[in-house]
Amino acid sequence: MIGVLLGGAVVGAGLLLLVRTLVGPTATGAATLARLDADRLRARRTSAMEAEEGRAGERRVVRRVGAVLREVLERRGVRLGRVGADLAVTGTSVETHLATSALAGVLGLVLPAVLGVLAVATGVSVGAVPVLASLVLAVGGLLLPTLVVRSQATEQRRAFRHVVGAFLDLVAMSLAGGRGVPEALATAAAVSDAPAMAAIRRALLDARLQGTTPWHALGRLGADVGVEELVDLGAALALVAEDGAKVKESLSARAESLRRKEIAELEGAAQERSQSMVVAQLLLAAGFLLFLLYPALARITQ
Repeated sequence: MIGVLLGGAVVGAGLLLLVRTLVGPTATGAATLARLDADRLRARRTSAMEAEEGRAGERRVVRRVGAVLREVLERRGVRLGRVGADLAVTGTSVETHLATSALAGVLGLVLPAVLGVLAVATGVSVGAVPVLASLVLAVGGLLLPTLVVRSQATEQRRAFRHVVGAFLDLVAMSLAGGRGVPEALATAAAVSDAPAMAAIRRALLDARLQGTTPWHALGRLGADVGVEELVDLGAALALVAEDGAKVKESLSARAESLRRKEIAELEGAAQERSQSMVVAQLLLAAGFLLFLLYPALARITQ
């Protein structure tokens, strides 16, 4: 009876979600224009990403499924928030992530049910275990890609901050050579082919094509990938963009601050590893002492 009730609840919730998804609210004109602009910007970034990574023409089915899911979520007003920033900094498209999450959730939902049917066919009674396992694995499958992306995003942001520090030094040297701020930014971004520098280069190119300022593009890129240092850089350049000497001093100071912060993070990580090694050694010593004392304690207790 419990399994039947849980199965009915899951089916009813699925039907309710399907009906609410299909019967979405009517979008206004402003919302439609905003969605079109976001789709155009997303398509440009995806095309640039595929061209640089050589993945054009691959995983088209996955992207189509993810595009449908993304459109459904946007129609319902669902925003990815922090997950969108994690996907942007790791270079993973929203469509691929949504399709992977949905596939993992469906696989986790179906696999225990199939195993339960096979067990029942062989005469083994499993009760409500397949239903509970399906629910747990479905939720786990939906969340697992997000957790993996979040872990990768942490490392990518650390590397992104390192690239931003080098980028600031290059811009400061270009300014010292007599270039203007836009020319210095473009020259510094063209030095390396690292993913973070390529993202900065694409942002500057989009700013030039759209007629916006480079510092506005850098601030928007920092907001998209979740790197606060890049947002602060865009705001600082917007304030002192007309004075080359102040820009050079500000960039040099920010680069030095980033290096100090990175060194502090590395020292903190090294201390954590040292503490973990001390704990491991203590546990190993405690186990060795227990191994030596166990025969004597066993003889005394007997």
